[in-house]
Amino acid sequence: MPTREAGEVFGPRMTLFADVLSVGLATAAACLPLVTFPAALSTACAVLRGAGQDQPVTAGRYFALLRRRLRAGDLVAGAVALAGLLLFAADLALAGAGLPGAPLFAVTAAVIGACAAVIGLRACGRPESLTDWGAAVRGAGRDAVADVGGSGLVLLALVTAALCAWMMLPLAFLAPGPLALALTAVDVRRSAAVLLP
Repeated sequence: MPTREAGEVFGPRMTLFADVLSVGLATAAACLPLVTFPAALSTACAVLRGAGQDQPVTAGRYFALLRRRLRAGDLVAGAVALAGLLLFAADLALAGAGLPGAPLFAVTAAVIGACAAVIGLRACGRPESLTDWGAAVRGAGRDAVADVGGSGLVLLALVTAALCAWMMLPLAFLAPGPLALALTAVDVRRSAAVLLP
């Protein structure tokens, strides 16, 4: 059973909670340009994954890793994600305008949007996203189909983060940390399941 170290006020679980919140704040700040959202969330997942390997989980490590990895591919991934989100919002606005077949169209758009969000978020949680978005998205697509339970957990984490941000706006700046922790946990869970015979 883990014990407190000398001078440690809280136990290791509370330390991880504080680390997740600090990484969440750093991620929220890095997401402000919008096109940096996938890179920022992917970096948060990488930093949190490092906690299992006794690497420090700090905002300083987060920004150091983010600075090293921001490249054209990350900005393209962000632009694609932003364009998809705007297209989804426009589709739902058209469905709400009372066009013929709008209810069926809204349901179809919501299902497609949910599937795209799950694949995109699972891609952010994969280690490959640090170097190759194409491989991360392909792997996330395979995992989304093969691990339906994990995909449900990702969707639940996204809905929870959105509800927290909607109910209390200051929580929007903390939500990326728990979301990144959930994405990392789902990916680690899937990787462990693949390694087992």
